[in-house]
Amino acid sequence: METCLHAAFVSQLEPKNVKEALTDNCWIEAMQDELSQFQKLHVWDLVDLPKGFQPIGTRWVFKCKTDDRHVVVKNKARLVIQGFYQQEGLDYNEVYAPVARIEAIRLFLAYATYVGFKVYQLDVKSAFLYGKVHEEVYVTQPPGFEDPHNINKVYKLDKALYGLHQAPRAWYETLSKHLLSNGFDRGHIDSTLFIRKAGGDILLVQVYVDDIIFGSTNEGMCRGFEKVMKSKFEMSNMGELSFFLGLQVSQRENGIYLHQTKYVQDILSKYKMSDSTTYGTPIPVNHGVHPDRDGKDVDSRLYRGMIGSLMYLTASRPDIMFAVCLCSRFQSQPKESHMIAVKRIFRYLKGKPRLGLWYSKQQSFDFKAYTDSDYGGCNLDRKSTSGGCQFLGDRLVSWQCKKQSTVSVSTCEAEYIAAVSGCSQILWIQQQLRDYGLNFTGTPLFIDNNATMSITNNPVKHSKTKHIEIRHHFIRDCAEKHLIELVKVHTDDNLADLFTKAFDRSRFEHLVNLIGMFNPE
Repeated sequence: METCLHAAFVSQLEPKNVKEALTDNCWIEAMQDELSQFQKLHVWDLVDLPKGFQPIGTRWVFKCKTDDRHVVVKNKARLVIQGFYQQEGLDYNEVYAPVARIEAIRLFLAYATYVGFKVYQLDVKSAFLYGKVHEEVYVTQPPGFEDPHNINKVYKLDKALYGLHQAPRAWYETLSKHLLSNGFDRGHIDSTLFIRKAGGDILLVQVYVDDIIFGSTNEGMCRGFEKVMKSKFEMSNMGELSFFLGLQVSQRENGIYLHQTKYVQDILSKYKMSDSTTYGTPIPVNHGVHPDRDGKDVDSRLYRGMIGSLMYLTASRPDIMFAVCLCSRFQSQPKESHMIAVKRIFRYLKGKPRLGLWYSKQQSFDFKAYTDSDYGGCNLDRKSTSGGCQFLGDRLVSWQCKKQSTVSVSTCEAEYIAAVSGCSQILWIQQQLRDYGLNFTGTPLFIDNNATMSITNNPVKHSKTKHIEIRHHFIRDCAEKHLIELVKVHTDDNLADLFTKAFDRSRFEHLVNLIGMFNPE
């Protein structure tokens, strides 16, 4: 009944253009709300267009915001600039703005379960409108809301609008200056991480454009952060973290469940796979997914769309990482056999839509990593595949699957290159954790190849390794400095195996359980 009453005041359809939107009171109100925000923040001024300048066009973007039940909860109208008309050097200069890596988000959540604090989220309303524009930019009047008495005038921007090339950078500068002036420190490695310490307590803030998550060992510091943000920005959503960057986050008493169930259902429906039969693994052992020059061509646009959807899903589904990366190699000229392999991944997801990562509160926070390779796995160029995964306690925070750029002449060389790749990720996580106040050295890197350990620990052996590129040998320096420690592990216990090859159902499910994936069903 509440849903029906709410639907009476919210439009259920997105208009195709502004002319259609102006016939619906719900969308008229949404557009007026957007323009009133402009007036409140002094975004622009109506002026005559100076000589030598060309105004940039504007357009309305309409979106029905839905919750995890697909119920429309809000009509959002956004006025955006047609930024593709901007000219570099004239309308903008620097546009880079740092963005948090998805591994940093998972690391944040893993640390929260270890320390035992709640994670909260807040959303700054019309965040980009707070960013100061340093260039002289003119835009046309918003369609449907032109001033009839000044029809030939344009707006000169004082603040950034969505669609403007420099808008993300302007917003980040405004936010970072505000936080730094209020006692926060910026992360040395991750410039989207802000830290504030008081006594033995710590407050962590992670920023992804206008979406912000934060948590502290002291609830009072969280309330203080909310006051700091409200003193300058208007908040549109605050509360416990439940949905962030497409990730569903379920915070429970004994841990955090990270999944993308809603997204799985969405892509199954989008590609008409909701009624398909299910499979127990995303890819069979003898998959035969190789270059197929004589195969039948398929729609490359559809194929790339399906691969892109699956790549986004790997943010919380490491179980499909190898299968997706394997199929992604054939996006330029996909064949029918490749499409069959991609559809099998969807059928696997149909059977396990709620599978996700589980970060338990009752675990240690020891840092460890695994690496492995599949020697000569590609039938065409005989290049190997590197795989790796990193854990904090038993919490999987990062994983990789990548085809090596060079052909390895031995299993040892392929394993060595994979270990180097894993070492790079270890160093990044170590540096990230230093901002959290944790100093990890001597991180165990588990590998299942004795020769790789010998090459790393004994640099005298050059006769069989002189052809290996110099850039791969930096792992020796890391081992000498005791940043990492190579540890032998049996092949059956190497968790990175999951990211290098296909397995039968029993072995696959065993590895999925070992890396800490959780299915509430």
